[in-house]
Amino acid sequence: MPQKIKELSLPGGISRWLFRLPIHLYHMHFGGLLGDRFVLLTHIGRKSGMPRQTVLEIVRYLPADHSCIVASGWGEKSAWFQNISLNPKITYQIRNQARSGVAERLNPAAASAELVDYGQRHPAALRELAKFMGYAFDGTEADIAALGQVIPMFHFKPIQADPQAGPTQAT
Repeated sequence: MPQKIKELSLPGGISRWLFRLPIHLYHMHFGGLLGDRFVLLTHIGRKSGMPRQTVLEIVRYLPADHSCIVASGWGEKSAWFQNISLNPKITYQIRNQARSGVAERLNPAAASAELVDYGQRHPAALRELAKFMGYAFDGTEADIAALGQVIPMFHFKPIQADPQAGPTQAT
């Protein structure tokens, strides 16, 4: 069972600025440099009602429908987590392709399966991410699955446009 060894505080100051730096790559049309390992999420602020953006690491990219699975490393404290939990309509951009979509939270069993799959594909990255998120774990499949039970994960899915309705409006 993964053990929480430290509580995370949300980034501030210089670290917040560094975490937000990849947003500018997308704004300068260099999102393609980040490949399909990162996604630019645009969501609506729950208090302001204004568009907000963050870049997240993709746990798994599903090219068949251009959807992706992401995890909330800061758990339920994260502003984007709180915002999309209230309003799941989103716009997300992988590489240089933006899509209107919806964020659906994965149930704990599905989240565990996704994290196990991620751990098999990227074992070193998972170890570092777990440490970054304040967890110590032994790296076994059972331990990774248990970690997936506590880390909130979402599936970003494109909204299928109705051909009679015209273009879909981004949120």
